[in-house]
Amino acid sequence: MNSHNKNPPIAHLNRRVLSDPILFLAFGFGTGLAPRAPGTFGTLPGIALAALLGWAAMRWGMSSGGVILVALLLLLPLGVGLCGAASRRLGVHDHGGIVFDEMVGVLIPFLILPTTPLNLLWAFLWFRLFDVLKPWPIRWLDHQVSGGFGIMIDDVLAGFFALIALVFMSYWLPGWVELGF
Repeated sequence: MNSHNKNPPIAHLNRRVLSDPILFLAFGFGTGLAPRAPGTFGTLPGIALAALLGWAAMRWGMSSGGVILVALLLLLPLGVGLCGAASRRLGVHDHGGIVFDEMVGVLIPFLILPTTPLNLLWAFLWFRLFDVLKPWPIRWLDHQVSGGFGIMIDDVLAGFFALIALVFMSYWLPGWVELGF
């Protein structure tokens, strides 16, 4: 499997993604096909999912953090298998269009943040910052761990970094980020 170029040319990639359910999910319902910044576009369905789960939790009279936790417990192992299968089908480890990991990673801040519009925006921005910059140990894990777990782990960690940044932000800029479950 090619591990050097995250976006090598793949014949008929659009057609393959749109016709293969595994690739379609791994490519974030097609958002990973964006010609520029597929990770950014691929994070958007994760933000929409966070908003939907927050709404459902409110509707059911439950904690949004609890609903997000259950979703993560289901989506993390699904993502490991899904991203690994997509990677094998494409012959490229962590192709840039595989964005299911971004969709799951961006949910992590909502373990303790309510899904208000402002929190959704800040979580998106902080998550993308850490996912792009990959501070230690995110970059190290990205290079050292392979397979579906390797594809998922750097984005999970970026999600936790975003969570920590948002907690600090809630203290430094009160009113800009709302904490709570």
